[in-house]
Amino acid sequence: MNEAMLQTILLVAIILVAIALTGVVLLQRSEGGALGMGGGPSGFMTARGAGNLLTVTTWWLAAALFGLTIVLTVVGNMDRASQSIIDADAVGALATTPQTQTQQPAQPEPATPAQPAAPSLDDLEASLPSAGATPAPAPAQPPAQ
Repeated sequence: MNEAMLQTILLVAIILVAIALTGVVLLQRSEGGALGMGGGPSGFMTARGAGNLLTVTTWWLAAALFGLTIVLTVVGNMDRASQSIIDADAVGALATTPQTQTQQPAQPEPATPAQPAAPSLDDLEASLPSAGATPAPAPAQPPAQ
């Protein structure tokens, strides 16, 4: 059995155990936190017997969930166990790269200013008829004596 199939089986088992654990936790009776809505002994068992059964089931499902996740982690990392961080290809490639060959970064061209989408304020003022097109009469000079 290859690792991918084993990982798929473990993942499906984890999902099923998580759904069962959620259901068992939701079946348990409240311990008085919800404004007295804990409820009385109703159901197929007495309150004490159902509480013990659900508590034990919760512990077993929780232990199974934790165990399955640890096994899935170990199986997922089996192929990486022989590699070391120090011996990784990236570190080896950096150590063997000659440092004398350095390329100059390409100099970017200076950006040319883009034409504005709307006319500027100066263009608008130039296109308007100016208020001073007809000269205003000069103020009257007092007669010289």
